[in-house]
Amino acid sequence: MAVSKISLEQVRHVAQLARLEFSDAELERLRADMDRMLEYVDQLSALDTAAVEPTTQVGESGTPMRPDVVTNHPAPEEMLANAPARERGYFKVPKIIE
Repeated sequence: MAVSKISLEQVRHVAQLARLEFSDAELERLRADMDRMLEYVDQLSALDTAAVEPTTQVGESGTPMRPDVVTNHPAPEEMLANAPARERGYFKVPKIIE
């Protein structure tokens, strides 16, 4: 049987830090899952990346921009059409502060 990369105590510690409670069976399943994740990371670490240029970002940089154009022109009458009460082109609401 292979040696685990993570102990049950370490899984309990991580669960405690995350304020999660698990049964013993759930902790063992999580330990096995985390162990498989760590084995995968080891596989990735074994890859030869000497010829790969370092990058700081793998996707497109920046936020896509769009033209700042008004597409919903103000139409006060349409906006106030369903208002229960209105006054001088504004919504009329009950006064809440005396």
